[in-house]
Amino acid sequence: MKLGRLELLTVSGGKYWIDGGTMFGVVPRVMWERQWELDDQHRIPQRTNCLLVRTGTKNVLIDTGFGSKLTDKQRRHINAENGDPLLASLAERGLAPADIDVVLFTHLHFDHAGGATRYDETGKLVPTFPRAEYVVQRREWMIATAHLPEHRGAYSDDNFLPFRDSGQLRLIDGDVEIEPGIRSLVTGGHTDGHQAIVLESDGDTAVYVGDICATYRHLPVMWVLGYDVHMQQTRRAKFDLLGQIADKNWLAMFPHDPNLAAARLRRDSQ
Repeated sequence: MKLGRLELLTVSGGKYWIDGGTMFGVVPRVMWERQWELDDQHRIPQRTNCLLVRTGTKNVLIDTGFGSKLTDKQRRHINAENGDPLLASLAERGLAPADIDVVLFTHLHFDHAGGATRYDETGKLVPTFPRAEYVVQRREWMIATAHLPEHRGAYSDDNFLPFRDSGQLRLIDGDVEIEPGIRSLVTGGHTDGHQAIVLESDGDTAVYVGDICATYRHLPVMWVLGYDVHMQQTRRAKFDLLGQIADKNWLAMFPHDPNLAAARLRRDSQ
């Protein structure tokens, strides 16, 4: 779709199935299961809706899906799509890895950062996008690389140290313009350094909301992820951000919904 001079294209970073309880935290199953197809392991379908932004001069990629590095055991655990779904999806758009100029991350969990690196023909870990600048919130980077026991399993060095070592890492602090018409909006909540990405052009605005609102089923303020580091902060950030999106008729873009990548919102009258 067109957003002023920007072109926005959803590209899949991979489909997978995940335990429904983890996607809704304290929300009772009797409430959320009405909205989902469950498999025999109580998992619900998810998709990594990465976003390709064509600015006219650069190809900017927001998030990278889970990538191609999962072990067979990890793939079976979440019934992950085989191969490298992100590169396949980009190829369908006529793009090779070297065509990506900037990679932005909402945060560095595996399903958002896994596709940022890959194994080359010799088995060495390398950045997937050899020419790209990789942009991360400094707070998120510090937490992701600190190896804190409470985050064991949440972050993997293999997903981001290769682009640091290659000199492609750019750390940002807070709400800043990353490229003309593309800016960060730190929300916290899901992770300490979680950010949404705001896209603005010719009077229209879209917001890639990240895991503050992973799917349209998470629009109710109280419905948050079991993975959220700060549940109450997520609720507050979601109330503020989604309210602004609805009031200003902006476009909301969801990172994990398997059926709906974007929508205009309105406030509930109740």
